[in-house]
Amino acid sequence: MFERVERDGITIHTVPSLFMESGIGIAFSERGGGVSAPPYASLDLAGHVGDDPACVDRNRDLLMESIGIGMLRDRLTTAEQVHGALVLEATSALSGSGSGVAAGVPPVAGADGLWTRERGVPLLLMFADCVPVVLARPGVPAVAVVHAGWRGAAAGIVGKAAHILADLPGPDDLTAFIGPHIGPCCYEVGPECVSHFDNRFVTITAASAHLDLGAVVAADLKRSGVPEGRQWHLGICTAHNTDRFFSHRADGQTGRHGALSVIL
Repeated sequence: MFERVERDGITIHTVPSLFMESGIGIAFSERGGGVSAPPYASLDLAGHVGDDPACVDRNRDLLMESIGIGMLRDRLTTAEQVHGALVLEATSALSGSGSGVAAGVPPVAGADGLWTRERGVPLLLMFADCVPVVLARPGVPAVAVVHAGWRGAAAGIVGKAAHILADLPGPDDLTAFIGPHIGPCCYEVGPECVSHFDNRFVTITAASAHLDLGAVVAADLKRSGVPEGRQWHLGICTAHNTDRFFSHRADGQTGRHGALSVIL
């Protein structure tokens, strides 16, 4: 399902068949091909981690140009990402929120998930170990992009976004695409963190010292009506692949790669 595509030095993981069939484009970016200096080298897409805002804006330009949507740059819409469970609709009135870091254009406040039925409104969220999830309803059409760290995952943000899209009228075709994130191999946590999951997710046990956020997201999706057959997991651990992805757990101060979706 996923294809790794490199164009103009930018590498993304995308699903060409989804775009061909429905006009829905998705992209999980890698960290190479940008203009940011270490420790943000090089395609850092986040305006909140200390990178030069002009570099972040240029990196966003490069990403969007590489996937052929540079003409929508001013409509790029981002969220504040506070590790919560708020999912908001990116209406035409909100399009462009957070698009310009150097210009101080604020993102959608307080949200860790965005969804839209608007054509030509690219949604972008940023990651460096947390789980990126893109949801698509081709028959509506509608898309959502969700940022799921452990707090958001425990609060059910992915299932909440799935329910929002599932409740829209149209065919039952909700599909989930899960991008690169830290794996249980590298995500050692304390018992207090695990306690948020051990009674709700059968894949998590109180005896475990390693949290499998991918399994949590998969279980939440399944419980929300997205079966395993309509979940596509990239299966790449960010902490094990810091040459290709940003990892806060592995690198400390670092940049953020992105998950983007747009209806064309």
